[in-house]
Amino acid sequence: MTACIVGWAHTPFGKLSGETVESLVVRVAGEALADAGIAAKDVDEILLGHFNAGFSAQDFTASLVLQASPDLRFKRATRVENACATGSAAVHQGLKSIAARAARIVLVVGVEQMTTTPPVEIGRNLLKASYVREEADIDGGFAGIFGKIAGLYFQRWGDQSDALARIAAKNHKNGVGNPYAQIRKDLGYDFCRAESDKNPIVAGPLKRTDCSLVSDGAAALVLADVDTALAMNKAIVFRAAQHVQDFLPMSRRDILKFEGCAVAWQRALQQAGIALHDLSFAEVHDCFTIAELIEYEAMGLAPEGQGARVIADGVVAKDGKLPINPSGGLKSKGHPIGATGVSMHAITAMQLTGKAGDMQIKDARLGGIFNMGGAAVANYVSILERLR
Repeated sequence: MTACIVGWAHTPFGKLSGETVESLVVRVAGEALADAGIAAKDVDEILLGHFNAGFSAQDFTASLVLQASPDLRFKRATRVENACATGSAAVHQGLKSIAARAARIVLVVGVEQMTTTPPVEIGRNLLKASYVREEADIDGGFAGIFGKIAGLYFQRWGDQSDALARIAAKNHKNGVGNPYAQIRKDLGYDFCRAESDKNPIVAGPLKRTDCSLVSDGAAALVLADVDTALAMNKAIVFRAAQHVQDFLPMSRRDILKFEGCAVAWQRALQQAGIALHDLSFAEVHDCFTIAELIEYEAMGLAPEGQGARVIADGVVAKDGKLPINPSGGLKSKGHPIGATGVSMHAITAMQLTGKAGDMQIKDARLGGIFNMGGAAVANYVSILERLR
C-alpha cells in the first residue's frame, strides 16, 4: 500500500456546450485540490490523461493543468495516453511516482472533448486505437470492431441478444442515480432488446443501446503517500494496481477471451490478498455491452461462454452479490476517453466514503475497477479500500 486518493472532482459527462479541454481541465484540477484540502504549491507532480487522436486542435496539453493556479508553475507535468484506458494509465503512473518516492502528492486529471468533432471524424479517431494495418477498414468504426467480436461470440456460444439487452437495461437503470451521467433514463429491457427506429442496429448484432456515448467531460484525483493521507480528512488506499498489455492485432489472440483482462484481475486479486467475492462492487469498462459480458468471464464470475447466466440471475444487479457498474457504467455515464479511468476511480472513492448518493452500495468496503484500452489491449485493474 503505497498511495491513497485524498480528493477528487468530476464534471457532468455529455455535450458540454461552452466548455473547452482547457476549461474542463482547470475546473476539475482546482476542485480536486480544494476537496483534498491541499494547496497547489504542495503538489509535486501533475499527470494529464488525454487521448485526443484528433479530437482537439490543441495537442500539447499537459501544461494546461497549470492554468488552475500560478502555484502549479514549474511543477513536473506529463500527458499520459493509452487509448481508452488513458485515465487509468495516468492514475497508475502517479502511483509509481509515489512508490518511487519521487513525489509525495500527485494531481491526476483526465479529460476529453469529443462532441465538437463531426461523426465521421469521431469514428476515424477512435479507430486509431485499433491495429490500423488490419482493422481500420472494418465498417462502423470501433463499434464495427466490437460488432465483429459480438458476432463471433454469438457464433461460438449462441445468440446473446437477451443478455446484451439485460446489461444495457441494468446500466441505464443504475445511471438514473448518477448525477454525472449523460443519460439518466431507465430505458427498460424491452426497449433495449427490440430493434426500432430509436434503437437501430449499429454494427453486427449491436444496437444503439449496446454502445457507449460520445461525450465531453473531465475528472481529477489527488494522490498522496500513505503517511500524508492518514493526516487528511479521507484516505482511499490502493490495495492493488495492475497493468497488463496484450498484442494489438486481434488476429494474434483469441479475441473472445479478453486474456489481458483476466491476467490483470488475477494479479490484482493476488496482490490485494482477496478473492473476487470479497469485492463490494466493481466499475468495469462497458464501452459496448458485449465487452461487459466477456469481462464477467475474464473476471472469473462465470465460465467461458456462460457470462449470460451472471446477468440473468441478477448477480451483477445493484442489489446482487457483486454489483457491476452501479454508476451506470460508460453505457449510461458516457465515455470521454481520457476522463473515463479517472472517473472510475473517483466514483469508486465516493462509494467507499459513503458519498455516492443514489448510486451508493450499502456498506461498500472494497471496490474493483477495470479500465480497458482498445479491444482488451491495455488492461488496468485497481482495488480500492477506505483507510479513513
